[in-house]
Order: sequence, then structure tokens, then C-alpha cells
Amino acid sequence: MKLISPLILTFLLSGCFIFGDPVEFDETTGQTPQWILSRGEAYASTSDWPSAIKVLEKGEQRYPNSKLAPQFKLDLAYAYYKFSSDAEAIAMLDKFVRLYPNHPTVDYAFYLKGVVLFVDRGLFDKFTLQDISDRDVAPLKLSFQAFNIVVERYPESKYYDDSLIRMTYLMNKMAENEIHVARYYMKRKAYIASLNRAQFVLQEYPQTIHQEEALIIMISAYEFLGIQDLQKDTEKILKLNYPNSEFHSKDLQAKKKDWWNIWDSLYD
Repeated sequence: MKLISPLILTFLLSGCFIFGDPVEFDETTGQTPQWILSRGEAYASTSDWPSAIKVLEKGEQRYPNSKLAPQFKLDLAYAYYKFSSDAEAIAMLDKFVRLYPNHPTVDYAFYLKGVVLFVDRGLFDKFTLQDISDRDVAPLKLSFQAFNIVVERYPESKYYDDSLIRMTYLMNKMAENEIHVARYYMKRKAYIASLNRAQFVLQEYPQTIHQEEALIIMISAYEFLGIQDLQKDTEKILKLNYPNSEFHSKDLQAKKKDWWNIWDSLYD
């Protein structure tokens, strides 16, 4: 018996490895929704996002009809966001909005979606012929749309002011992207393409800081295209709206020459 007992003990201890992988410990087993939610929030408070996600996913899946189900989804979306799992965060927020369109915190869901998408991914670096078509501002537009929902639907939301500030920033960034593309086309003598981009800035982003430059690009494009009447009309608009513009401070031809020298140094 003295020889058999250790063998039996060894067999019992190693049995789980013989018949398969060891069962992973699940601390949420048998726990209430409130306990699981609190546990997830405790992990989040120490920025242990993998553990927070693991626990919250268990709660979200195990208690889909709990009164805490909406909070599971919001906390989980935030944890995904902090762990740089943006796609998962967006999917969870979309799920929240779809399931609880009238929930008291749905404004936060839209706001958080805007924040997740509110990322400047180097869209505005120096353009090259190879990467001009890769400049995608779609995430910025989606972010803007999410914040715009907060502003339009929930004017009393505590996220209203910050949403408005972020919308202004995003609008300027999207306009800046269009201006960069317009410059790119001007440099390569694609004047109509450049003109279209500048006009788009005037029409779609009328309150941005890039209006003046859009008008200057249009004036230059019209001149190179030989469309003198539209060139003069645009010069009048520029002078009316920007009487102190540097474009008026020197002789027009000299200023244009300086302008193109600047662009040469930027985009050669």
C-alpha cells in the first residue's frame, strides 16, 4: 500500500492533463450580476483592461436580460476602447444603441463612439504620389456624426459641450485634409481637381479656419485655367471676407510667386 498510494496520488493529480487541458478558473461562476460588474470595475480602476474585459464579457453573455445588462455593455465598450480594441468597442456601442434606444445613458453611448473614432492617424503628413489615395477621413466623419447626434438630440447632456468642441476640431481637420489635397493637385498642375477640392471646403466646411486658403487656391486655379471672370469674382469675395489677408498685402503677382515657392518647398 505504501507503494500504491503515491502512484494513485500522482495519477489523480495528473489526470486532468492526461484527459485534456486543465480547466481555466472562472471567478465569475455562481456570482451575481452586481458582483461581476463590480469586479470588472475594480479591474478597470487599476487599468487592468484584459482582466476587466474577461470578467465583463462573462457578465454580458451570462446575464443578457439583467437590469445591469446595459451597464455591462457600456463598461465593456469602454474597456475595449482603453485596450485599443476599437472595432469591438464600436460593435458593443452599436449593440447598446440598437437594444436600448431610449435608455437614459444612450447619449453617453453616442459620445463614447465619437471618442473611440476620434483619432488623428497622421492623415495630414506630407503627401506623395504613392499615398495620396490612401488618405481616408472616414473615421473622422463617423466621429463627427456621433458627436453631432449628441448635440442635436441631447442638448441637456453633460457631454454636449465637449461634443461641440470635438466637432469643431474634426471639421477643421477634415477641411485641412481637403486643403492638403488641393495643394497637392495644384503642385502637379491638376487645376480642375484642385479647384473642386477648394470649392468643397467652402461648401461643406463654411465655418472652418481654412476658408481663406480655399479662396486663394481657387483664385490661383482660375488664373492658370484662364477663367478671368471667376478669378476676379473670387478675389472680390476674398477681399470682402478677409480684408487683412496677406494675399492683399503685396502686389498680387509677387504674392502668387511667393505662394508657389512655399508650396515648392513643402511638396517637392
